[in-house]
Amino acid sequence: MQRGEFIFWVSLVALVSVVTFVGTDDRVNWLLDAGWVAAGVPLLLLTRKRFPLTPLLYRLLVIHALVLIAGGYWTYENNPLGKLVQDWTGSSRNHYDRFGHFLQGFVPAIIFRELFVRASPVTRSGWLSYFVITSCLAFSACFELLEWAATLIAGAGADEFLGHQGDIWDAQWDMLWALIGALAAVVLLSRWHDRELERLKHAVQPRG
Repeated sequence: MQRGEFIFWVSLVALVSVVTFVGTDDRVNWLLDAGWVAAGVPLLLLTRKRFPLTPLLYRLLVIHALVLIAGGYWTYENNPLGKLVQDWTGSSRNHYDRFGHFLQGFVPAIIFRELFVRASPVTRSGWLSYFVITSCLAFSACFELLEWAATLIAGAGADEFLGHQGDIWDAQWDMLWALIGALAAVVLLSRWHDRELERLKHAVQPRG
């Protein structure tokens, strides 16, 4: 990714983060949902030169960041886009959180795939997709444990963060949608990702 585009995306995410954090009615919920973005942006800046990522992954991270920020600003249960779909479909719940968990599998699938290919012996063997998908499931399960911990600590005050909307199977649905997202990413983006990994490999190779 060119430096100008990278700076543009980082600046956009940083600006949206600041504006929504200042403007939200519940900053604790914002930190729980979107605090990952505030932690991730500095990490991407620090690793930009030593371990640059593929343009595909950077752009996916931007999309995921904006989805998390929207969830933190409105809460998943009250997200207006989800409410619009809820009205169209006549659903009893706002499914924006399902979309968020789909991305929780879709984007990390490319993160794990990039790390495995570039920093492990798995590379492009037949095991690559297996390890990517199981890593995404493990990541989703860890997040559900975090939500459980938040419930124990905050009690009813954690409802906005959990966004379960009365669904006793919410954790299972969340992990299912993360699995669907991971599978979709592997099926739809693997070839595209391979091409970008190859270009990146040649771009970062030291010149003799």
